[in-house]
Amino acid sequence: MEEIMRAVCEDFECELAEFNGETNHAHLLVNFPPKVAVSKLVNSLKGVSSRLLRKEFEDLRFAYWKGVRLWSGSYFAGSVGGAPISVVRQYIEQQARPSV
Repeated sequence: MEEIMRAVCEDFECELAEFNGETNHAHLLVNFPPKVAVSKLVNSLKGVSSRLLRKEFEDLRFAYWKGVRLWSGSYFAGSVGGAPISVVRQYIEQQARPSV
C-alpha cells in the first residue's frame, strides 16, 4: 500500500514523508504545495489504492460484492506547520500495531 500511496503523491507533486497505521486505518505525513487540494489528493489516494489493491488481492474483490468497502468516506487532515517534523514522524511511527 505504501508504494501505491507514494506513486499517487508523486503524481500530485507531493512527497510522502511517512507512512504507517493499523489494520483499520493509515497515517500519512505528506508534504504538498499550496496548489494541491487536500480533498482531491485524499480522494485519489483512496480511489487508486482501492482499485489496485482489489486487483492484486482477490479476497478484497469478493468482499466488495458483499457490500464491504476498503475505505470509509471520511478522513482527517491536519496542518503540522508549527510542530517539529521529528515529533510528527515519531507520532506516526508509534502508530504501528505491535506484533502478536
